Amino acid sequence: MFHENMRAYFYPFLLLKRLNFVNTWHIINYHIGFILKGVVIMQIESLTISNFRVFHDVHVTNIPPMAVFLGQNGAGKTTFFDVFGFLHDCLTNNVRSALAKRGGFSEVISRDQTGDMKFEVKFRPSPDEPIITYELTIGLNEKLIPVVKKEVMRFRRGQHGAPWKILDFSYGKGVAAAGDLQTYEDVQIADRTPQRVSAPDILAVKGLGQFEDFPAIASLRRLIEDWYVSDFHIESARNRQEANYSETLSTTGDNLAQVAKYLYDNHRDRFDNILKSMRERVPGVSNVEAKVTEDGYVVLRFQDSNFKNPFSSKFVSDGTIKMFTYLVLLSDPNPHALLCVEEPENQLYPELLSQLAEEFRHYSTIGGQVFISTHSPDFLNAIRLDELYCLVKSEGYTKIVRASELPLVASLYQEGDLLGSLWNEGILLSEALKYSGGTGR
Repeated sequence: MFHENMRAYFYPFLLLKRLNFVNTWHIINYHIGFILKGVVIMQIESLTISNFRVFHDVHVTNIPPMAVFLGQNGAGKTTFFDVFGFLHDCLTNNVRSALAKRGGFSEVISRDQTGDMKFEVKFRPSPDEPIITYELTIGLNEKLIPVVKKEVMRFRRGQHGAPWKILDFSYGKGVAAAGDLQTYEDVQIADRTPQRVSAPDILAVKGLGQFEDFPAIASLRRLIEDWYVSDFHIESARNRQEANYSETLSTTGDNLAQVAKYLYDNHRDRFDNILKSMRERVPGVSNVEAKVTEDGYVVLRFQDSNFKNPFSSKFVSDGTIKMFTYLVLLSDPNPHALLCVEEPENQLYPELLSQLAEEFRHYSTIGGQVFISTHSPDFLNAIRLDELYCLVKSEGYTKIVRASELPLVASLYQEGDLLGSLWNEGILLSEALKYSGGTGR
């Protein structure tokens, strides 16, 4: 059954058709596949973080489909991505386990802070739907046990009036609105019924988002569940793997061979495109195959055109493995709602980074938002000013500054200066520090 907001999915591509930019029917078919599988295309538009490690008070606004986060070592790039990992863990398990995984509440809350940690995510379920705001406050109860002190989800119909709460929970109890809110002429008449979850450290979104009666809450649950924060381990990706069925690349890449075989068997066109890219970018590589061995394992073999017999993945370079991993990830038939990738430049030749940046950008146009951290000048040279955010330390905490808001940087960029050059010259960092009022400490 088609999604009721089908028109919202098709409109951008019909427009592009008129401009002769894309093969509309191919892309529409592609998106129909998403819809039939229950995937909802969503995008985060802003994020507020309070008291989460180095982020004491951070606001990230006007987030584009692809956003790149730049900063020196220790500036908080990894921690920023862990915000999404943390919220994902809170949803899939509970708040206590998500905190325990990171050393407990005292290790996660910002240094010298004694209050609660807070998160606010604004997202749009589809292009023609209003922005939904999700607020989450986590703190300690009187027994010093982590709990959800506040969990609110709200949206605004039209340009006027106060935002209306879809969900309003505290300490495991609250109310939630049933039904499709788009069908209400007046959202005030929506059925908001008392609800409760089994424990005060469980997100209401987790419990209620499983039921068809709460489609708006379910959309947020799907969004968070589909966040992908990469943590590639090259050695894990090299290893042979049991010949099991696996459609989606794990965050560590330890099922790379399984996913490659899945793409070869079920999406041959995508696998062939991966091979084409590998041949263009990695000298000597003429073929890659995922071969099942007699003892029930699947292994990757790379064929070098200069030699008769293929090499096991254990004997190819780190860069070759990493490039193949990225291509497999970006060829997923069901793109993640959010893809976070740390420092893709590691182990790769600088000349490959511009192509990789373009592929990340393409991925962000087919339904998956992309966040990338980097400190590579070559990668920066391949992105646009409006895609760049700078992380800088200010009085012990990290601020996030949008590069397009830095007057000198914007002026130099318009005059033709490359962002990588501005980074090498220290201009990006110094201007971001001035803007944030920071000292770099």
